[in-house]
Amino acid sequence: MVTPALDPDAAARVASFGTVAPMRQRGLAAVRAGLESAPLPDAMPAMAVVTETAIPGLAGDVRARIYRPTAGTGGPVLVYLHGGGLVMGSNHSFEPLARELAAASVATVVAVDYRLAPEFRPPAQFDDAYAATAWVSRNATELGVDGQRLAVVGDSAGGSLAAGVALAARDRGGPAICAQVLLYPGLDRDMSAPSIAALADAPLLARDDIDYMHALVDGDAGPPTDPYLVPAYASELSGLPPAIVVTGGCDPIRDWGERYADRLRDAGVQTITARYPGMYHGFLMRSDATARGRLAIAEVGALLRAKFTNPLRY
Repeated sequence: MVTPALDPDAAARVASFGTVAPMRQRGLAAVRAGLESAPLPDAMPAMAVVTETAIPGLAGDVRARIYRPTAGTGGPVLVYLHGGGLVMGSNHSFEPLARELAAASVATVVAVDYRLAPEFRPPAQFDDAYAATAWVSRNATELGVDGQRLAVVGDSAGGSLAAGVALAARDRGGPAICAQVLLYPGLDRDMSAPSIAALADAPLLARDDIDYMHALVDGDAGPPTDPYLVPAYASELSGLPPAIVVTGGCDPIRDWGERYADRLRDAGVQTITARYPGMYHGFLMRSDATARGRLAIAEVGALLRAKFTNPLRY
């Protein structure tokens, strides 16, 4: 496999960070602090209302932030699950993406601050994600949203959570999910994937970073085998909601998302796959920084609006 090159604006974005030591060398506390202290964009999409709430979970309340792009009620809703390898990230650090998704799709976004590893071992993250999705569905009327037009969306590790929630909702008879949006999702544990070999030293997410985060998540328990935690392990993908799968051409875990999309399609799930050449892992965290990032947000938003306008019952 030929190693792909970053787009010029993506390369400039990467260069702006200077020399970044591997996550393992910096340590989790420093990596988290760097992510949370990073400045947010000067201009983010304006919302009509932003509120904080607490969602009942299996181990106590799960914090969530609700972004409403318009003042109306009865519109569609996205349950958003942020990235960060299950070990970092928050509704603060991922606020730009949550707002962009709300604005582009014209849907209320419920952003979930799920518990992080290693302080909370899996399945804590999945449990919080599923509980939040079920809560939004049950309380749609009170929230002023249309529970029949509920989609789950996640980036990176959040994409794996979104896919796991879609699997569990199918298996458990609910909640009803009309679409799953998986943005460069961390769906697999196959470290022999060709894209990982070709992009082992990729900027912002190198192979050693992936190994390090997996070790933090797994602890002494070892790698998980539960398909809700690693959706690539699911033996049957039929009966799942329509999918939008986004990958970056310079992302080492690109193959994980694209292989899962192929399996969804083969299982009869309506699936749209978009690879954005020249893009690094996490490029939608700050979609304003690259031309393809802005395009990807616009395209995902347009696809979601189409799905909300013409919902499929599968």
